Amino acid sequence: MLATAGAAALLLAGCGKPPEATVDIRPVRVMVLHGSDVDVNAEFSGEVRARIESRLGFRVGGKIVARKVDVGTLVKKGQVLMQLDPQDLQLSQAQGMAALRAAETNRDLARAELKRYQELREKNFVSQTVLDTKESAFKSAQASVDSAMAAYRGQANQAGYATLVADIDGVVTSVDAEVGQVVAAGTPVVRVAKTGEKEIVIGLPEDKVDVLRRIPDVRVRLWASPQQSVAGTIREISPVADPSTRTYTVKVSIPDSLADAKLGMTAVVQFASKTATPQLKVPLTALFYEKSASSVWVVENGAVKLVPVTIGGAAGNDLVLSSGVKDGQTVVTAGVNLLKPGQKVKILGDDLAAKPAAKPAAAPAAAPAAASAAMSASAAEASK
Repeated sequence: MLATAGAAALLLAGCGKPPEATVDIRPVRVMVLHGSDVDVNAEFSGEVRARIESRLGFRVGGKIVARKVDVGTLVKKGQVLMQLDPQDLQLSQAQGMAALRAAETNRDLARAELKRYQELREKNFVSQTVLDTKESAFKSAQASVDSAMAAYRGQANQAGYATLVADIDGVVTSVDAEVGQVVAAGTPVVRVAKTGEKEIVIGLPEDKVDVLRRIPDVRVRLWASPQQSVAGTIREISPVADPSTRTYTVKVSIPDSLADAKLGMTAVVQFASKTATPQLKVPLTALFYEKSASSVWVVENGAVKLVPVTIGGAAGNDLVLSSGVKDGQTVVTAGVNLLKPGQKVKILGDDLAAKPAAKPAAAPAAAPAAASAAMSASAAEASK
């Protein structure tokens, strides 16, 4: 019985199909070459800021007793932002007023005496010397009044400086002091950004400043709405590098048409210049070096072939190919060192790749049926 079962197994094995030969298909990443006349293409992230932002502070020192605005408050020109305790300033103003009144009293007395002595001089009761003395006393008293008046106006202005008002229409972007804090004269306590023109502030590395300075084509887009791109204008390039980042601050003005730009948003500034003829660019990973020659793998009909190329220069992280390939060809960009001429490849991410056809489900069932029949025949033979 065991011999019969072994023979049946050998019979079934002999009836099976020989294994199919497997084809080595390499997965690769590719790119389609498209000529572009963009020579320099550099992008830098920056921040949307107001072109004019004022750091406001009190002209006098004192204790803050009131804060009228918060961050984000829209303010108008002349609107009150903060107030200091005005008591000491009002006392100084009162002191100035008292000094002015005293000077005016002395002046009025000197004027009256001068008038009397002028009448006496007309009657020749006093000498000219005495009259000149009275005239000099009156002029000195008038000068004292002028000095006291100037001092009083200055102290009145000081009292008015206890109230901090906005000098432009804008929005409050920062509040740097709170009620109860004692501040010195000139200390910034509120920042107000002027509504209207905005700009983007970016930092350029040292090796890019001179090149990008001469590029007229500047495009700006917001990170929040990347599909909208507008033209920008370089307004200012700092002549000194930032001591902490070692980059040069560049301010790019943006038009009012970019209405979605809000203060503090992230934006991208793109610099691009055009060449006379279109250029074909590939990443560094697409180059295959062999025997001091540079080549690329071109995909045709699902297989690759090695094509020698000439490198015309570098453009950022890409290489410019001056000859060897043409527009529209598909070039391998990853896995170039594992390929050989004529090898079949599978493009990663290609949704149009054909899927292998499924085998019929009835074929595997034939073998169990044949085995069952053989075992039945063996059992009948053994019973005899």
